[in-house]
Amino acid sequence: MAATTTTTTTATAATATGTATRPRLKQRYDDTVRAELKESLGLDNIMEVPRLSKIVINMGVGRATQQKSLIEGAMRDLEIIAGQKPVVTRAKKSIASFKLREGQEIGAKVTLRGDRAWEFLDRLLAMAIPRIRDFRGLSPRSFDGHGNYTFGVTEQLIFPEIDYDRIDTTRGMDITIATTARTDDEGRALLAAFGFPFRQENQ
Repeated sequence: MAATTTTTTTATAATATGTATRPRLKQRYDDTVRAELKESLGLDNIMEVPRLSKIVINMGVGRATQQKSLIEGAMRDLEIIAGQKPVVTRAKKSIASFKLREGQEIGAKVTLRGDRAWEFLDRLLAMAIPRIRDFRGLSPRSFDGHGNYTFGVTEQLIFPEIDYDRIDTTRGMDITIATTARTDDEGRALLAAFGFPFRQENQ
């Protein structure tokens, strides 16, 4: 919570003085990464260089069908992690075997764009991922064919903003990093340029 408070206070002060702090990774992208990618990918136009588009964090709460309070906990955790109010996700159809009804609340989701997305990516790489237990790298194959990358984490406690003593249960989430890349290779090159911890795989 302390980290969240500090971030909020800094943002408020910047707004009050009419100045805005440029996200560190965004500054790095503009200063060096963009030009390096243009050369390494053999692109003719700087506007063709892939960039971060948005980040979507989805937290499913299957047990919410029996215990509605779990949705409230997921919403609270996700807002602390993302710094933005999430929305409730609902079942698109009924599934009797899972006691699931169409329209029932089953999770929470938040979409980050602009500076918020860059700031979250920075925190993810610098603080959250290094806290994953027994971490051996992320799969370099989890792209969707269009340069967007999705991976899952098993617990929200990897984010230092979460107070262990105040959580109701551990819960995982899926994080999708959407880019403007045209291919998976371009998307992989963009994330690798920021030091994304892809694991080495034998060919």
